[in-house]
Formats: sequence, C-alpha cells, structure tokens
Amino acid sequence: MSNLVIKVAELPEDFSAIKAIRKSVFQEEQGVDPALEFDGKDEVSDHLIAYLNATVVGTARIRYLDDKTAKIERLAVLSIARGQGIGKKIMENALQLIANKNIPEVVIHAQEYVKDLYKKLDFVEEGEIFEEASIAHVKMRKIFRS
Repeated sequence: MSNLVIKVAELPEDFSAIKAIRKSVFQEEQGVDPALEFDGKDEVSDHLIAYLNATVVGTARIRYLDDKTAKIERLAVLSIARGQGIGKKIMENALQLIANKNIPEVVIHAQEYVKDLYKKLDFVEEGEIFEEASIAHVKMRKIFRS
C-alpha cells in the first residue's frame, strides 16, 4: 500500500470526489437518505481524502464541536479498496490532525459492525447501541493522554 496518500481536502475543489465516495458508500450501498448524508455541515468541517495509486478511494469528515471536542464522521472507503487498512489510516491521520490542534477529546458514532476498528485506535464504547439512518451505531470516545 505504498501508493496510499491521505491529505486534508481542499474545498470546494475536492468536494465532488468526497461527495462521490459518500454517495457510493452511504446512499447506494447502505441506503442512507441523501438529506441525512449531506446535512449542511460539510462547509464548517475539515475533510480528509485518500488516494490509492492516484485514485480517490476514501474520505472522512472532522467536525469541531467546541474547543475541547472533535467528532469524526462520514468515514468511507470504496468497496474496491476495502480490506487494505485504508479506513484505519484515514482515522490515524484524522486523530493526528485533531491532536495537532490540541483538542483533547474525539467522539464518533461508529457503525456497530466496525466498532473493533475504533477499539484498536483506543476508542471506548459509551452507552447503548442506537439507530442512526436506520443503521446500528454505538457512541465511542477517545481522550488524548498528555
């Protein structure tokens, strides 16, 4: 996977590629309503974009809830590129970006079936499983130790 590049997306230039990935993964594969997927919060968020062999294959969004908490959302990797650790690499990059801003806490609403990915990154489950966009999720939190 030496040809994997993850960078902070430039908006609006990179947004059509981000939108295409999220549309493919969330709307087409998982049946998420476009109104839920594109919620008007993209403009106030940081986005990461992953390229494998110069082809866009993944993305994630980082939303800053306040000066102490960030929320990573919309992690998506195209089906053709899954199983290679790209989602984990995107998350590691997102966590580094957040840590560099001295934000001590990160929350996610993890789809239940991929929560083990987040556990490997030291996220801890909080509360009960809940439905979001008709998909089982669990809230998870990571606190950076100083």
